Amino acid sequence: MKLFKLAITSLLAAVAAISYADNSPGTATTPNAAEAPAATPDADLKKLVEQRLGDGAKVDSITKTNYSGLYEVKVGDEILYTDANAKYLMVGHVVDLETHKDLTKARLDEVNKISFSDLPFDSSIKMVRGNGKRVIAVFEDPNCHYCKNLRHTLAGMDNVTVYTFMYNILAPDSFVKSKNIWCTSDRAKSWDDWMLSGKAAVSAPATCKTDPNDKVLALGQKLHITGTPTIFFTDGTRAPGALSADELEQKWAAIQ
Repeated sequence: MKLFKLAITSLLAAVAAISYADNSPGTATTPNAAEAPAATPDADLKKLVEQRLGDGAKVDSITKTNYSGLYEVKVGDEILYTDANAKYLMVGHVVDLETHKDLTKARLDEVNKISFSDLPFDSSIKMVRGNGKRVIAVFEDPNCHYCKNLRHTLAGMDNVTVYTFMYNILAPDSFVKSKNIWCTSDRAKSWDDWMLSGKAAVSAPATCKTDPNDKVLALGQKLHITGTPTIFFTDGTRAPGALSADELEQKWAAIQ
């Protein structure tokens, strides 16, 4: 996210410089659309956006949309928009006012989908309540307040299976807490004890060297997970943040 913010700052500065030049004394202005520069092909537009973003910014793809000539700019798990000449950057969601559909959210859901079955579940903590038919995978940090809120929500729900990937990104001792929990005889109970009641697991014995901390950290980075909790559903879509029980129910109903 730091790179993303720096990139936006750099681009806005570039836009400001261009706008100043366009309106400075002695600089010709474009009198009408017919004299505007030709639209840039997608490959060249991608290079131009990266150049103007600066700071080593990496644009994954640029795709022309079917609304108002905007180009979709994918940077990591974010979607931005630009014009055909990379002069302006638009940050935010595009909404179809006729249907009230959030077009940007729909695209984010599509481009950020994963193959749920390909997740390394052997690196997660599995918790099952009831028949376990409603399944999610959650990336959580043991020091995450919002993750603890989510656990309280899940504790009141039945017929669920939760695969918890301990994603240690908030504090140095997150790794220690996660390893201690992983090395207990009942990982699901130990995780809930900590997240729900603040009861810490005992220190991991020196013989326990099998925790998946590094593997899960690399996986989360590969999936562009920048905050916890992040929830994945069996259809491959994700939801950042601690969803409420109603929001979880609605999502499960939608993918059945």
